[in-house]
Amino acid sequence: MSVIDTVKEILEASTQNPNRGDSVSESKGAYWCHDCQERILDVDVEGEDAPDCPACDDEMTFERSAGSTGCAC
Repeated sequence: MSVIDTVKEILEASTQNPNRGDSVSESKGAYWCHDCQERILDVDVEGEDAPDCPACDDEMTFERSAGSTGCAC
Protein backbone atom coordinates (compact mmCIF):
# COMPACT_ATOMS: atom_id res chain seq x y z
CA MET A 1 0.00 0.00 0.00
CA SER A 2 1.40 3.37 -0.95
CA VAL A 3 1.50 6.47 1.24
CA ILE A 4 -1.08 8.14 -1.00
CA ASP A 5 -3.50 5.21 -0.58
CA THR A 6 -3.02 5.34 3.19
CA VAL A 7 -3.70 9.09 3.33
CA LYS A 8 -6.75 8.65 1.09
CA GLU A 9 -8.17 5.95 3.39
CA ILE A 10 -7.63 8.13 6.46
CA LEU A 11 -9.36 11.10 4.85
CA GLU A 12 -12.31 8.99 3.70
CA ALA A 13 -12.72 7.46 7.16
CA SER A 14 -12.57 10.86 8.88
CA THR A 15 -15.43 12.25 6.76
CA GLN A 16 -17.77 9.32 7.29
CA ASN A 17 -20.29 10.00 10.04
CA PRO A 18 -22.66 7.17 11.01
CA ASN A 19 -25.17 9.75 12.33
CA ARG A 20 -25.20 11.88 9.18
CA GLY A 21 -28.73 13.05 8.47
CA ASP A 22 -30.04 12.17 11.92
CA SER A 23 -31.88 14.87 13.79
CA VAL A 24 -29.84 15.96 16.79
CA SER A 25 -31.17 18.32 19.43
CA GLU A 26 -28.52 20.79 20.47
CA SER A 27 -28.09 21.75 24.09
CA LYS A 28 -28.66 25.38 25.01
CA GLY A 29 -27.21 24.98 28.49
CA ALA A 30 -27.43 22.92 31.65
CA TYR A 31 -29.13 22.82 35.02
CA TRP A 32 -26.74 23.19 37.96
CA CYS A 33 -26.84 22.61 41.68
CA HIS A 34 -24.09 24.88 42.95
CA ASP A 35 -24.11 23.33 46.41
CA CYS A 36 -23.57 19.77 45.18
CA GLN A 37 -21.78 20.58 41.90
CA GLU A 38 -24.33 18.42 40.04
CA ARG A 39 -24.96 19.19 36.34
CA ILE A 40 -27.72 17.96 34.01
CA LEU A 41 -27.85 18.98 30.33
CA ASP A 42 -31.11 20.61 29.29
CA VAL A 43 -31.65 18.00 26.56
CA ASP A 44 -31.66 15.30 29.26
CA VAL A 45 -34.54 16.93 31.18
CA GLU A 46 -38.16 16.18 30.34
CA GLY A 47 -40.68 19.00 30.64
CA GLU A 48 -40.24 22.74 31.04
CA ASP A 49 -39.62 22.94 34.79
CA ALA A 50 -36.18 22.89 36.36
CA PRO A 51 -35.33 19.47 37.77
CA ASP A 52 -34.51 18.77 41.39
CA CYS A 53 -30.91 17.94 42.23
CA PRO A 54 -30.44 14.16 42.47
CA ALA A 55 -28.14 14.62 45.49
CA CYS A 56 -29.99 17.15 47.69
CA ASP A 57 -33.47 17.53 46.06
CA ASP A 58 -33.18 21.33 45.79
CA GLU A 59 -34.35 22.92 42.53
CA MET A 60 -31.50 23.31 40.05
CA THR A 61 -30.62 26.56 38.23
CA PHE A 62 -30.50 26.84 34.42
CA GLU A 63 -27.37 28.39 32.94
CA ARG A 64 -26.75 28.90 29.24
CA SER A 65 -23.71 27.42 27.60
CA ALA A 66 -20.71 29.53 26.76
CA GLY A 67 -21.46 29.21 23.04
CA SER A 68 -24.91 30.81 23.30
CA THR A 69 -25.77 34.49 23.32
CA GLY A 70 -25.90 36.06 26.75
CA CYS A 71 -23.83 33.44 28.54
CA ALA A 72 -24.54 33.31 32.26
CA CYS A 73 -21.15 31.75 32.98
